[in-house]
Amino acid sequence: MKHPHPKPAADAVASRTVSRVVPEPTALKALAHPVRLRMLGMLRIDGPATATQLAARLGLNSGATSYHLRQLAQYGFIEEAPHASRRDRWWRASHELTSVPPSEAEGEALDLDLAFNQAALSLQVGQMQQALEEYAELPAEWRKATAADDIIIPMTADQAEALTKRLTGIILEAMRAAPPLGEAASRNSDMVPFYVMLHAFPYPGRLPHREGEDEA
Repeated sequence: MKHPHPKPAADAVASRTVSRVVPEPTALKALAHPVRLRMLGMLRIDGPATATQLAARLGLNSGATSYHLRQLAQYGFIEEAPHASRRDRWWRASHELTSVPPSEAEGEALDLDLAFNQAALSLQVGQMQQALEEYAELPAEWRKATAADDIIIPMTADQAEALTKRLTGIILEAMRAAPPLGEAASRNSDMVPFYVMLHAFPYPGRLPHREGEDEA
């Protein structure tokens, strides 16, 4: 006897392609700036905006904001957005996600990797601090969904790489099953942008310096 295929849940969301960019070194250098990272994040989360609107949100003057927007546009992170208003220039993010693979090279490539990660960390720490300040005012269901865990596991480098790839895969799977950023609220009033950060690294001070480096 043949059994019918189970029907998908009514609220299931079909998996979609998440647009992403892997910056070249010159583009990564342009992006490694906390203000540009914040602008790009705002355009991804909230949708298209003008330089004047972004300046107000960031507490900057419109000239500085326009300069940063031109830099982001030059390297393909943002693009002009069609809009009914011809008086103002509207911008939108060109991709939903920026992927920066760990650098295996030395010299300038490694320096760029470090500069980008420093800018990203500065932004992330600020977001974490603001989230903590708002934590007590969150609805109970969102406090239960919030986590600030740190877990230390003995591992080899290969095991650690496999774990981080698996965790990243789970997060990307959830992103592919969700509506695009900027559209979620219009589709489901219970949805808000949920910030997931993944930091994974050898416990500081436990690995020797790279060969050729002098001890301090």
